[in-house]
Amino acid sequence: MPELPEVETVVRGLNDTVAGRTIVRVRTNAPKTSIVTGKSFGKNSFSSILKNKTILNVTRRGKNILFELSGDITLWAHLKMTGRFLYLDSKIPVDKHDLAIFDFDKKSVGYHLRFNDVRRFGRLRLFANDQLWQQPGLAKLGPEPFDISLEEFIRLFRSSSRMVKPALLDQSFMAGIGNIYADESLYFSKIHPRKLTNKISKRKLTELRLHINKILKKAIKHMGSSVDNYAGVNGKPGTYQKYLKAYGKSGEPCSRCRTKIIREVIGSRAAHYCPRCQQA
Repeated sequence: MPELPEVETVVRGLNDTVAGRTIVRVRTNAPKTSIVTGKSFGKNSFSSILKNKTILNVTRRGKNILFELSGDITLWAHLKMTGRFLYLDSKIPVDKHDLAIFDFDKKSVGYHLRFNDVRRFGRLRLFANDQLWQQPGLAKLGPEPFDISLEEFIRLFRSSSRMVKPALLDQSFMAGIGNIYADESLYFSKIHPRKLTNKISKRKLTELRLHINKILKKAIKHMGSSVDNYAGVNGKPGTYQKYLKAYGKSGEPCSRCRTKIIREVIGSRAAHYCPRCQQA
């Protein structure tokens, strides 16, 4: 699943390509569960609501993409496992996995935006702005890694007693981090993924916050990690996977001590770590 760096890369690509554009037509080929409209829109269809709406700005909250539209409404997108936004030449044949196609005014002549999702788990939702932040998927999100102060970070970890790897994956605990960047941050901080959050020392928490921010920023700089089918709006893959030290490295030597990285299921999710450097 695309995480904060990948989603941030997509958001920046969308602002570069479709911000300021007016939607003139929307074509959909998606399961009913993939497209949802708020109750305030009544029986109006997704396509009819979006027609003639201008994309004012595109922002991110956690792993969520928010298109701020004219008319005080927001198109809320989640890429889930394999969702992608692609700004493409409209002459390119439509793919069977293109769940929604957005055509724009003359400023984008020859190009349009496609929401493509091979596994069809991605979500597109429309809400009036005064109802958007009441939705559970947004209302319950934890703090953004870049916004939380050291004092708040320490207080957050002290407030619960749970294994740190599952905690970092919990979007209500901290928004935007997933398997890749949790493994990498814990590896660089030399913290075992099973370590309880309230048992991590202040010094280690200070290191963890530093590494989370440093890794996320570097990953954004490299347009994210393409370890599956992720690509930016321009169709180009990210390159941060070249710098990964723990995630996906099971059986390979640790870059610090040469002990083999192991893969272990922790809290129903895989964790990759060095058993020597990251002792419990």
